[in-house]
Amino acid sequence: MADRTTRRHFSMVRGFHLADLFTIANGVCGATAIFQAMKYLSTHDPRHMLVAGALILVALVCDVFDGWIARWRHSASAMGRELDSLADVISFGVAPAAIAFAAGVNTRLDQAILLFFTACGLSRLARFNVTAESLAGAKGKVEYFEGTPIPTSVVPLGILMLTFHAGNLYRMHILGVTVHAVALPFLVSGALMISKTLRIPKP
Repeated sequence: MADRTTRRHFSMVRGFHLADLFTIANGVCGATAIFQAMKYLSTHDPRHMLVAGALILVALVCDVFDGWIARWRHSASAMGRELDSLADVISFGVAPAAIAFAAGVNTRLDQAILLFFTACGLSRLARFNVTAESLAGAKGKVEYFEGTPIPTSVVPLGILMLTFHAGNLYRMHILGVTVHAVALPFLVSGALMISKTLRIPKP
């Protein structure tokens, strides 16, 4: 029984490709960024926020490399695609929202916007995985993205990091509701991700 379990685990490890290791590193960076945001909440040491933002950039590099390596080694697979989506949800969906919340973008309306952003990222990835075959061209390659790819969330995150380190998140009061202006790029990012009319060529 033990030998059979060991063989099964070894078989699973052998099933991973080099590109998948970069994908896993992507997800680990995202999870660690969330930990750093949580540490900032308990210590208020801005260095934790700096590290959290930097980890998302490292995750982006890993995400780019896993695609390059998969194409170079012709090792793209359904498992790799699912693994990539799971890692991207962590690093470019949940982690940016968690970092924004920790930075102070956490009024009720802020939270609603961040939840919308996260839900859009999740929906966008699920839609891509489901429609990938129907969108594939004659060579079996998906020619374009419907909506912006979820890694573009580094843009609203970058805006957040700049305003956070400048010490101003632009708190506003609109019709008795409090919201931070820096939350609005997350709202726009989420809407663009789920757009069905916006088509972006896929490298």
